Amino acid sequence: MSPVPAGNSVVTQSASAGWRALPPEYAIPDRAPSLQEAQEYCTRLAHSHYENFSVVTWFLPRHLHQHFYNVYAYCRISDDLGDEVGNAQQSLALLDAWEAELNATYLSLVEPVSNDVRQDVEKLHAEPCVRNRVGPRHPVFIALRETIREFDIPREPFADLLTAFRQDQTVSRYSTFDDVLGYCRYSANPVGRLVLYVCGYRDTERQQLSDYTCTALQLANFWQDVGVDYRKRRLYLPLEDLARYGASENDIADHRATPAFLEMLKFEVARAREWFDRGLPLAKMVDKHLALDIELFSRGGLEILNAIERQGYDVLARRPAISKPRKLWLVARAALGKVL
Repeated sequence: MSPVPAGNSVVTQSASAGWRALPPEYAIPDRAPSLQEAQEYCTRLAHSHYENFSVVTWFLPRHLHQHFYNVYAYCRISDDLGDEVGNAQQSLALLDAWEAELNATYLSLVEPVSNDVRQDVEKLHAEPCVRNRVGPRHPVFIALRETIREFDIPREPFADLLTAFRQDQTVSRYSTFDDVLGYCRYSANPVGRLVLYVCGYRDTERQQLSDYTCTALQLANFWQDVGVDYRKRRLYLPLEDLARYGASENDIADHRATPAFLEMLKFEVARAREWFDRGLPLAKMVDKHLALDIELFSRGGLEILNAIERQGYDVLARRPAISKPRKLWLVARAALGKVL
């Protein structure tokens, strides 16, 4: 998507109002920070947000930590631009501004083509390459540019995430499970592919297995957050499944976990487990450090499903969560696997 014209006052006002709804440090500054400042920004952001598991575990090689912080910072702010503003028009304006920064990042990595292709080869090799002067200003993109450069990451997975967050502003219901999977293709799967790129894997087979795991994680989060999402006027449970089991949106709105709703969610949990199973072979096809992280996140997702089961599939009375002792047990189990 091309950047929004600067002269569009309505869009400019929407973006300004949107930034005010978010933490001040999220806004695009007038001046680009230094690389060190940008990296410190991404590291702080990664350490300051709650996640089921740390963005970087001690299983990952240290030289990759900063790159994971950079990727995480991009994903975190992108998600917040779509989810924490509370106004669809403002979110769309912010996502356009964010994509303009993404475009500027990739443009800044392009080496301009020589105007005179007839000049001799000696002169071409003698002159240092000059990079495009177009560049981003936000610290996330200053830091992320080094990650993109080092691992030759294509633009597509970054842009796909923005597609999902835009979709959240305009689509609030999904008729079929295939429609939900279509959303996961943009909202979850790009994250796994970015992880693979940073870890040096670019092949289609590993990407497909990663897609299975990321889709499973997204489904687990959807079923965990049915009540939370509904308060945001979103419902990711397929409407065809509500109809099949005889459940209704009114039940969800009134926090009534009827027998029909519980049976439906039991089915959805079992279906998410199947997607985790499809992705299991990936752990045997990557470096042992990454394999442990994949195992940890997969077990974390499965533990969310276990938590849903433990409270009888009633996710409307309270949100299922993984307790701190349970998290520590999962990390300890993965650590034991590394030792052995």
